[in-house]
Amino acid sequence: MTNKAVATERGTLDLWFGIVANSCRLAGEAALVVPLRISRIAEGGAEGRDEAERMVTEKVSACRTLCCAIASGKYGARPDRIAGGTLEFYLKRVRANRQRLAKSMLKAQ
Repeated sequence: MTNKAVATERGTLDLWFGIVANSCRLAGEAALVVPLRISRIAEGGAEGRDEAERMVTEKVSACRTLCCAIASGKYGARPDRIAGGTLEFYLKRVRANRQRLAKSMLKAQ
């Protein structure tokens, strides 16, 4: 194997490792966000209604934004790069929701 082939193979392995790691991170963050959101919505009232509305609005907006980014080639044309970009896109949003919801739950106590 040439040095270039080894470097290319190494880069591909690093990319796939990143995809696996970000998949695990996203799963962990989502596992924390779901109960926080459910509890906020279950409380009812204006805050529960606002959270439910925000959740739907964010999901539709994120889907539209991601579709436009993929269609414009922002993440490239390779499936592994698109997968990596998609995971990073959602991980950033899910993490922000976890931080926001956890902070508001702490204030409520």
